[in-house]
Amino acid sequence: MSVAKKKSAWRLLAWLGLLIILAAALASVLMPVWIVMPFKPETQRGLSIAYTLRSWSPVFTIAAFVISCVLVGYLWRSTRWFARVALALLLLPLLAAGWFARQNHFEWMFNPLAHSSYVKAADASFVADSDMVLAVANNGEAVAYPIRLMAYHHVVQDVVGGTPIVATY
Repeated sequence: MSVAKKKSAWRLLAWLGLLIILAAALASVLMPVWIVMPFKPETQRGLSIAYTLRSWSPVFTIAAFVISCVLVGYLWRSTRWFARVALALLLLPLLAAGWFARQNHFEWMFNPLAHSSYVKAADASFVADSDMVLAVANNGEAVAYPIRLMAYHHVVQDVVGGTPIVATY
């Protein structure tokens, strides 16, 4: 094999490696978002996979970015301007993945209800008899939180029977 063909094969491998690294980095941050979605049933295995990916994605995205910079540096010298633009553009999703890996997007989805108000059961005309509720009883006091209303916020802070609680669904 000639030197030119070997060089061409290495460039092709570098481009392929760059694309694989980009796909893996994006998958490491997007899969947990896809697995843990509101109003979608989740399995123990799925949550375990999402948690593992979420735990490792900050380290993985840094490593992916460093390796990608090395590959971009290797390819930069032997490419034309349009390929250099493509190389620079390929680094942008890696930077985005690195930033997103350090965010807690679950807080964006499941934020507590800021100014909740409560009514007595007799005054709760917005709750049908067929609605499912999350019930809490403590020290002779009982409260019920309609699942339909908790489905978005997932968290409510309250005082029940003189004890501060956090109810979650």
